Amino acid sequence: MSVGTRELDRTAKRGNALLAFALFGIVGGMVGLAFASAPLYRLFCQVTGFGGTVVRAEQPASGHVADSRKITVRFDANINHSLPWRFQPAQGSVTVHLGTETLVHYVARNLSDHAVVGTATFNVTPYKAAPYFTKIECFCFTEQRLEPGQEATMPVVFYVDPAIMDDPNARDVKTITLSYTFFRDEKAEEAAPPVAAHDGRPEGGIRDNDNS
Repeated sequence: MSVGTRELDRTAKRGNALLAFALFGIVGGMVGLAFASAPLYRLFCQVTGFGGTVVRAEQPASGHVADSRKITVRFDANINHSLPWRFQPAQGSVTVHLGTETLVHYVARNLSDHAVVGTATFNVTPYKAAPYFTKIECFCFTEQRLEPGQEATMPVVFYVDPAIMDDPNARDVKTITLSYTFFRDEKAEEAAPPVAAHDGRPEGGIRDNDNS
């Protein structure tokens, strides 16, 4: 091999290495931005299926039927350090028949002296069960605003597709954990108009528990 050929070969390798480094940097930056922003993280997960993102149904799926087999669903709740809320599931777990629509609730309370807007992300573990966990109603799809001291009950309606038992990789799952993390949405707080007197009707799927 001539000196000129060897030099061209080294130059091509350096170019390929730089291109690969740049591509990894772009991908890494996109993932980092997704995790830095709750809405972007949610979109990233829904598009890629990352982190056990569940299936969302606008309405009950036609043709899905209840199954005699059962599975246990556990509920987990977390809040980002910037959000002055208390957030927890109303029940630790439920055992349900596959294909049966089930209603559960989470409870949130604003512990601060001012209105706060939160946005929730979610996932399911084990990740291999996520494609079979379908949510019909969920508070995580909209911003949630709580007034000072307000407590709200947030419903979730879901079912576990019996098709999970037809998947050799997932049929061994006996317990699924549904986990939510609430983040503060300061931009939504700044953009929100002044709040009129509350008329007692729930908004955005939240039931107001504030009896004061």
